[in-house]
Amino acid sequence: MSIQIPPQVTPLERPPEQVAFHRTELSVILSIYGRMVAAGEWRDYGISCLREVAVFSVFRRTAEVPLYRIEKRPKLRNKQGMYAVIGPGGQVLRRGHDLKSVLRVLERKLIRAVD
Repeated sequence: MSIQIPPQVTPLERPPEQVAFHRTELSVILSIYGRMVAAGEWRDYGISCLREVAVFSVFRRTAEVPLYRIEKRPKLRNKQGMYAVIGPGGQVLRRGHDLKSVLRVLERKLIRAVD
């Protein structure tokens, strides 16, 4: 009978238990969120950090379904890009590797004709 000791795993080798937005990513997201709130389009947001995805949900009213979801999926980093903007019906509006370029799809909503 032999006793097997599990290998020592350092914190750097351990896979993350949940995906979260980094401070620089949140800065970019919150800057567009602030502009949309000032324009009167958005009113509330929610952040979910799950095992495979981090989601920033934007609401017009708190009790409704999200208008948009900004998702970060690190597993898609080498394929389609880990950032995505998803519309209210679940359709992917834009996906890519660069968060700023992915969020440009939301900035078009800010541009309106002035009478």
